[in-house]
Amino acid sequence: MNLRLLLISHAPTAAMPAGRFPADDPLDARGLAEAQAAQARLSHLSHLTALNEAPAFVSPAACARDTASALGLNAKVDAALADIDYGNWTGRRLADLAAQTPIDLSAWMHNPDAAPHGGESFSQAVKRIGEWLDTLDVALHDAQGKAPGNARDVIAVTHAPIIRAAVIHALSASPAIFPRIEIAPLTVVELHRSQQRGWTWWPASS
Repeated sequence: MNLRLLLISHAPTAAMPAGRFPADDPLDARGLAEAQAAQARLSHLSHLTALNEAPAFVSPAACARDTASALGLNAKVDAALADIDYGNWTGRRLADLAAQTPIDLSAWMHNPDAAPHGGESFSQAVKRIGEWLDTLDVALHDAQGKAPGNARDVIAVTHAPIIRAAVIHALSASPAIFPRIEIAPLTVVELHRSQQRGWTWWPASS
């Protein structure tokens, strides 16, 4: 089955301008407003099934679920789309960690296999989302209770690090390039999968 997957990063949270690692923060008023404003833009992506008709999945995090709801998506929660586990850094400020544990923070920011916070490394996140991408047929079948057709649009609302990981998996690239990929809030990344080529990264249609 051919797939067109739109990965959408959740709207901004209060943790972002504070430079804080996420701690299952819901969207604040600004984030909700930005997500609602993005709905019209996303609805006009070329050849996309209506947002409320395309199969949709969402991270279990509050900010992702709030974003999906603001976009009008009836999304199924999927644990594979969860943000990286930040372990004992969850909820802490980047500036504080830079002052207290600079070596650990530097290792985490440059080495995809590092997990000094006791949580998940970026390489582990690439493996996790790669397995989800490669078994998306099964997820669609489970979500709909029937085998999907020959081609399908799918939407997933998740986190910037997970979208980075998905792009790396699609390109069969080294996880070491992760610091060179920037994903802003409400970014749309489009991946296609065909039987001939597997996963490919496309510029999001406009």
